[in-house]
Amino acid sequence: MNLSDRERVIQQRLKDDFEHYAAKCLRIRTKGGAVEPLILNRSQRYLHERLEEQRKRTGRVRALILKGRQIGVSTYIAGRFYWRTTHNRGYRTFILAHLDDASDNLFGIAKRFHDNCPALVKPVTGKANAKELSFERLDSGYKVATAGNKTVGRSDTIQLFHGSEIAFWPNAEEHSAGIGQAIADAPGTEDIRESTANGIGNAFHTQWTKAVRGNSAFEAVFIPWHWHEEYEAEPPADWRPPSSANPDRVGWLEYQEMHDLTLAQVYWAYCKNRDMIVKAGGELEEPSARFKGEYPATADEAFETSGEDAFIAPLRVVKARRNKVKGYGPITLGVDPARGGGDKTGIIDRQGRRLGGYVCKRVDFGEDLMPVAGEVINLCRMLIPHGLRLVTIDVTGLGAGLYDILRERLGRLVFPVNFGSNALNTQEYKNRRAEIWDLMRQWFEDPAGVQCPDLDDFQGDVCAPIRGKGATRFDSAGRLLLEDKDHIIERLGYSPDLGDAAALTFAADMSMLLDDDEEEQAADAMAKYTRTSSTGY
Repeated sequence: MNLSDRERVIQQRLKDDFEHYAAKCLRIRTKGGAVEPLILNRSQRYLHERLEEQRKRTGRVRALILKGRQIGVSTYIAGRFYWRTTHNRGYRTFILAHLDDASDNLFGIAKRFHDNCPALVKPVTGKANAKELSFERLDSGYKVATAGNKTVGRSDTIQLFHGSEIAFWPNAEEHSAGIGQAIADAPGTEDIRESTANGIGNAFHTQWTKAVRGNSAFEAVFIPWHWHEEYEAEPPADWRPPSSANPDRVGWLEYQEMHDLTLAQVYWAYCKNRDMIVKAGGELEEPSARFKGEYPATADEAFETSGEDAFIAPLRVVKARRNKVKGYGPITLGVDPARGGGDKTGIIDRQGRRLGGYVCKRVDFGEDLMPVAGEVINLCRMLIPHGLRLVTIDVTGLGAGLYDILRERLGRLVFPVNFGSNALNTQEYKNRRAEIWDLMRQWFEDPAGVQCPDLDDFQGDVCAPIRGKGATRFDSAGRLLLEDKDHIIERLGYSPDLGDAAALTFAADMSMLLDDDEEEQAADAMAKYTRTSSTGY
C-alpha cells in the first residue's frame, strides 16, 4: 500500500497512542445494542495509565486486576491486545476465560474490532475460525480457550496473555503455573490477569495478596465499582440511606460516607444489593458480603465472606484511616520479626492516638538478623527527635536473636514480648498476644477518635483475625484466645505482620518500665547510637 505523508503521520499516531486509536479504530457493542467507538471510561483510563507506566519502567507488563463486574476491563484489555497484535510482528495473543460463553464473548469483541477496523491499519487476515484469528503477514494472531484442561496453553509461546475471571478457573494453580512458563520473559510481553473476588484462600486471593505485599512480579491494580459512570440511579424524593444500629457495622448511610458516594450512586448500590439478596431473605439495611464481593469499593472488602466476623471491626479501622490526629506523648516502635518461610518483618510506630504516623513498613531480609537490626536502629535514629522511648519486639523464634542484637546496642529501650507467655491479666486472657490485640481493639473504639495508616495492606492485617470456631474464641475458663497466627496463614495465605507489629505497641507502659535512672541511661544510649554513622551499628 502506497501511503501519502499525511497518511503516514496518521498511521504513526494510531500506532503510538492507544486512547486515540481506540476512539478512531475500535468499535464495541453497547448494552443497548448499538455499535459505537471505544471511548475509554474512567476505569479504563486509569488501568491504561497504570499499565503504560509499568511498561515504560520495566519494559513489560505483569498486572493483577481486582475489579467489580462489567466496568469495561475485559473490553479494554481486548482492545489493547488487538492494537499491539496488529502493530507488531510475531506477537501471539492468548486469552483464557473461565467459561465457554465467556471465551466466545471475548473472541467476539476482538472479531468485532477486526471487522470494523479502518483499512489504513487493518492487517490481512489468514486463518480465522471461532477460536482463532491469524494475521499471516505479521506472523501474529489471536487465540482463545476455556480453563479446564490443565495443559491448555502450555505448548504455546505467548507474548500477550489475558486471564479472565481467574478466581473462577478450575485447576487455577496448574493453569497459572503453565501459562507462566509459556509467556516469554522478554521486553514487550504482557501478562494481564483480572477477576472479581471469589472468597479467600483460593489461587486468585493468594496471588493478589502476594502482589499487594510486593512478593510477586505482578503489580496489584484495584478498580472500585463506583468509578463506573453507569452505576447510579435516581432515588425517590423521600429516600434516604438507612443507617446501621450497630456502631461496628456498616449501614448504607455509613457506606455512603466511607466512600464519598453521591445519593444516586448509593441508591444504585442499595437496589443492586436488594436484587441480589432479597430471594435469600437478607437484610436491606447493610451491604451484603455478596454485593461487596461482586461490586467492591475497596480491595479489602472484596474478599469479605459471610459467616466471618473480624475481631477488630473493619468499620472502626476505616474510620481511623480517614481521621487526622496529632500524635502526642512518647513513641513506641513495634517490631514483629519474620519467622522464616517467606515471612516478613513488620515495623510500625504509635504515638498516643496515632498509629503509623512515621513508619509502617515490611522489610524482607529473610533470616538474616543483622540487616533487620540495622533497619530498626536507623529508624530509631530518625524517631529520637520526635519522642521515641521504647522498641517492643516479639521474641518468639528468630525474634529472640534480633532482641539480643538490639538489646546490646540500644539497652533497655528494647522491650521483649513473648506472644505465647502468660497475660498480665490472667483472668481475662489466655496469653499475651490475645491481651495486647484486645488492647488494640479497644484503642480503635476510642470515642475521641484515632488515626491509622490509610492502607488496604494494613487494614487487611489488622482485620485478619476472626471470631468463631477454630479462630478467636473464649476457652473453658472464659479467657480470650486470639486466632492462632498459623491458622490465619493457612486460611488467608499470608501472615498479619503489620497487625502483630501494631499490637506490640500496646505491650508496655513506658512509665512502668523505666525508672528515672534507667530512663536517663536509655536516653544516653540513644544519643550514643544517634552519633554513629548511618552505616554502623
